[in-house]
Amino acid sequence: MSGAEQHYIAEAFASNWIAPLGPHVDAFERELAEAVGAGHAAAVSSGTAAIHLALRLLGVGPGDRVFCSSLTFVASANPILYQGAEPVFIDAEPETWGMSPQALERALDEAAKEGRLPKAVIVVHLFGQCARMDEISALCGTYGVPIVEDAAEALGSSYKGRHAGTIGRFGIYSFNGNKIITTSGGGMLVSDDGDAIREARVLASQARDPAVHYEHSRPGYNYRLSNVLAGIGRAQLKVLADRVEARRAIFERYRTALEARPGIRFMPELPGTRSNRWLTALTVDEHLAGVTASQLVAWLAEDRIESRPVWKPLHLQPLFAGARFYSHGIREDVSARLFRTGICLPSGSAMTPEEQERVIERLKAGMKSGQAAAGT
Repeated sequence: MSGAEQHYIAEAFASNWIAPLGPHVDAFERELAEAVGAGHAAAVSSGTAAIHLALRLLGVGPGDRVFCSSLTFVASANPILYQGAEPVFIDAEPETWGMSPQALERALDEAAKEGRLPKAVIVVHLFGQCARMDEISALCGTYGVPIVEDAAEALGSSYKGRHAGTIGRFGIYSFNGNKIITTSGGGMLVSDDGDAIREARVLASQARDPAVHYEHSRPGYNYRLSNVLAGIGRAQLKVLADRVEARRAIFERYRTALEARPGIRFMPELPGTRSNRWLTALTVDEHLAGVTASQLVAWLAEDRIESRPVWKPLHLQPLFAGARFYSHGIREDVSARLFRTGICLPSGSAMTPEEQERVIERLKAGMKSGQAAAGT
């Protein structure tokens, strides 16, 4: 917390605006839109809800297809299932770990030949690093397919001078407890289409018709953000730049200390972009490092240091068994390789240099013991 949240919470209580509407909600929407350069914003209960609303606004329904990044958390794709549509997964590429334009081009070409172009493409900006939006936007523009940017992990990141989440038709942010700023739980849908955002607010409020009584002609959702949580978001938004600088500093300390180690490669940053470095992620080449990524995760855990693998790709998840998947190369599944070799390190904004040094020393010891065991 920044320390200013209590002021906004007290305002909400003093004014008796506790429900999922109120002045903090209106202000949070306006301030977030201004901060990222979006025309309009709708505050909702989660990033997942924002994706769901985007798909609903784009008319996605049963029998439709939606293309989605495979290397991501399941929340990116679950809303496709909510709408009864078919997810098709697109591989990552090595330079960004984001959606591969090469794989997307093959997928769109085949879909066009089949006469079943997707209703939308969900592009995920993984761990704060923007995908190749120029190439992806050009491909989707050629086929007339709208883009939904899942920038849940990328608030504060930029692509060639534009904020992540503001390049596609719709952008989504998450304020879950683990994100770079938090409302404990919440999200935001942004777009330059004011009519669409106004419609999103209606759908997120149970799709009530304009009548004195409660009249409903279509299904809606209970997705609006509470005024109390929006107040927390307003305070958090004021320190977003500080949070980004803190995460980038943490990444740089890890990189400086570990990048010279054999077999260690950090998540790249595409030229012309600026990642918020939401999580510091690296890959481990076991042949050079003498230790596997999973062994390092276990080694850290023995010293009560939590680390995790990179997201397990969605095309490998039991939930999506049988779904189509387009790999980066003909026989190159980049997402699966990153899952097998990747580690996400402790990266919280409040992490002290001393805490980080403990992680670094433990990693060095693990690599050294692995190399000794391998006789290298």
